[in-house]
Amino acid sequence: MKTQTSSTVVPASRKPLYKSLFVQIFAAVVAGVLISHFWPSIGSGLRPLGDGFIQLIKMIIAPLIFLVIVTGIAAVGDVKAVGRVGAKALIYFTGATLFALAFGLVVGNLVQPGAGLNIDPNSLSQDALNAKTGTAPPKDVGQFLLGVIPTSVVGAFANNNLLQVLCFSVFFGSAVVVIGKERCGPMLTFLETVLDVFFKIMAWVMRVAPIGAFGAMAFIIGQYGLDSLGTYAVLIAACYGAAVVFIALLFLVAWGIARVPLWQFLKYTREEFLLALGTASTESVMPRIMAKLSNAGCSRSTTGLVIPTGYSFNLDGAAIYLSISLLFLAQAFGHHLDLGQQLVALGILMLTSKGMAGVPGSAFLALSATAGALGIFPVAGVALLLGADRLMDSMRVVVNLLGNCVATFVVAKWEGEFDRDAMLRAFRGGDALPEKAGEAPMPAHAG
Repeated sequence: MKTQTSSTVVPASRKPLYKSLFVQIFAAVVAGVLISHFWPSIGSGLRPLGDGFIQLIKMIIAPLIFLVIVTGIAAVGDVKAVGRVGAKALIYFTGATLFALAFGLVVGNLVQPGAGLNIDPNSLSQDALNAKTGTAPPKDVGQFLLGVIPTSVVGAFANNNLLQVLCFSVFFGSAVVVIGKERCGPMLTFLETVLDVFFKIMAWVMRVAPIGAFGAMAFIIGQYGLDSLGTYAVLIAACYGAAVVFIALLFLVAWGIARVPLWQFLKYTREEFLLALGTASTESVMPRIMAKLSNAGCSRSTTGLVIPTGYSFNLDGAAIYLSISLLFLAQAFGHHLDLGQQLVALGILMLTSKGMAGVPGSAFLALSATAGALGIFPVAGVALLLGADRLMDSMRVVVNLLGNCVATFVVAKWEGEFDRDAMLRAFRGGDALPEKAGEAPMPAHAG
């Protein structure tokens, strides 16, 4: 039985343009670029505005993930279904990451972004790279998997370790299902009420989103300048061109598997994507993107499992950047990687790229590990990318976020937890977002 009793949709009333969050964020981003371009020192000093907004978002992410996952699993009422969703998500993530890395290698071979640079290895210094990565060694597979399991539940929440929070949430929600809704009913009612409170806090935080976007964009342009675009022109063009083609492929995947018109979805989530661009962070929009995906017909449990996991396991934009950058560095030092070496690099990047979200200098750590394993160019050569790395943020953010949204639609459809009628209603219903996740239309079989 559907939660809607009528097919009639009442469009949201039109707000004045100046009250639109999309327009406010767009104006803030443009203002940040202009101010930092003409007064770089002022722009660089505005970083606390962007950092403060990100911290406000991080303040609610961990408990919000816990509440969404626990209440979502309880609504499904089937522990085996949770395991299936997780397994299907990991299968999709592995395939998508492998394709993104391979696609980046193809683009790097065709465009040759580092050809002709002829960098002298003796001119390199390890100091700049160490400052970026903190000299932290990259984790191997075993260390990474053990890191998913929290040694302390309180520590997982205190450190905002989203994978550990996700792990505990799945255990907690599964235990609720096994014990039964009758005994856990009062607690679930309490958790639903707390979830309402957190969505209200999120609505308040989003009111200052334009200020956060203004500060973050002003700092990026003021610190690195627009002039650095020319230095890495071919590399930047290769990465952004690859991103455009990859996004076109995501359009085909979304429509071919789940019949999702991705252009309408982008219109529906335009505020979130613009905010992610302005702050150069997908974390800044995680709560709202989860709510909108639930609104658009994906069950709350599927959304709650796929999105947080995808933030560490499904970084398609980062994967494209890593593979193109690896070939850029090899070409810059005058080395040609044969097919065998590129396949080895592909396998290493598959392992080192996992868990990159939220880790400072993670892209440099992944490339350093790959460079050390291949032994073709010095690890210090990765420092050549320091000037271009921040210029790639927009590409990585958009592709990462869109890739995870498509993954949610695909897994929800695969699991039978996708209501396409609810999606179409959400797309037609304007840009209003309920402050309560439970108000989103849910598939009848999702509980």
